[in-house]
Amino acid sequence: MIDLYTWTTPNGRKVSIMLEETGLPYDVHSVNIGKNEQFAPAFLKISPNNRIPAIVDNDADDGPLPVFESGAILIYLAEKTGKFLAAKGAQRAKTLEWLMWQMSGVGPMFGQLNHFANVAPDKIPYAIDRYASEAARLIAVLDKRLGEVQFLGGDYSIADMITYPWIVPALDLIAGMKPEIAGEAVNARRWLADVGARPAVQRGMAVPKV
Repeated sequence: MIDLYTWTTPNGRKVSIMLEETGLPYDVHSVNIGKNEQFAPAFLKISPNNRIPAIVDNDADDGPLPVFESGAILIYLAEKTGKFLAAKGAQRAKTLEWLMWQMSGVGPMFGQLNHFANVAPDKIPYAIDRYASEAARLIAVLDKRLGEVQFLGGDYSIADMITYPWIVPALDLIAGMKPEIAGEAVNARRWLADVGARPAVQRGMAVPKV
């Protein structure tokens, strides 16, 4: 049994999608970041960076194993189950490339754009424009890749699971802000439809229920 500590954010839903796709049994523990529950001492023992998602694998070989950081969790679960990440070769390399691309680019840049456009008390045009331009550039990179392959790693993989929850709510907003950079994103839209049609993805996107 996996204990999943999560909230209603793109980062959290990466892992619930993977758990649904693999069929691993799991219990959901909501961590309401709006109420600062991520700073609770019990949660910090699992996720020392006070961020969701995190898991505890109660069936690990050496006893219960906590894992934090969404990318590390997806790789761990893929290797535990032998699913959605090739054991070696080009397929594995490409999947990990695009997984790291999401973690280093899409997540941070989209997050900063959301902060400066929607959360910051002072709207700073330079900051909004900077992050909107970078987010749109990333959309264009995504679209180019998906014009070459059906899924980010070639086959459907953890690279798609880690990226989808960020793109699905943001693509239209970002493309609308910077259409000259993002373009029409036809390939990205096709990919969103393909990934979003998967029943496990639909179930994972509904976790946690609050």
